[in-house]
Amino acid sequence: MEHVILVNNRDEVIGEMEKLEAHIQGVLHRAFSVFIFNNDQELLLQQRASTKYHSPLKWTNTCCSHPRKGESYLKAAHRRLQEELNFDCDLYEKFNFIYKADVGDGLIEHEFDRVFFGEYSGNIIFNKNEVALVKWMSLVDLKIDLKLNPNNYTEWFKIIFNQYEYQIQYHKF
Repeated sequence: MEHVILVNNRDEVIGEMEKLEAHIQGVLHRAFSVFIFNNDQELLLQQRASTKYHSPLKWTNTCCSHPRKGESYLKAAHRRLQEELNFDCDLYEKFNFIYKADVGDGLIEHEFDRVFFGEYSGNIIFNKNEVALVKWMSLVDLKIDLKLNPNNYTEWFKIIFNQYEYQIQYHKF
């Protein structure tokens, strides 16, 4: 049974809780989001597996999850890149923010989210238990598609892209 780390709005640990219960109660917990760009400055998107308990088959950023007890955000981000997409690369933290969003089926994501950026242009052999599909997309095309088809994307990805578009468009490696 997977647990999440509960925090206050300053990212100070106040406890832990089973992951599904935290999403039912909508309590603030640690999370991270990874954005990987290729040499053409396209963003790697993943479509979440159909078996995910929330937001199945929605498109989202390269990968995201929750650090485990005693695990740094950065170490967790590297772990999930390997587990979901079978590659790793240098990552750096770009920004962090807190959000709260209804993700359907009575579940609420309320996360202190640290956002990491990286660069990778190799092959991707994704884990089919975690990911349905992957694709590279230009930020211009992504911005258009987010406006035309918002229901195809996860709630947190829309929040990140809409509120932090400048940081995403002007990333540096």
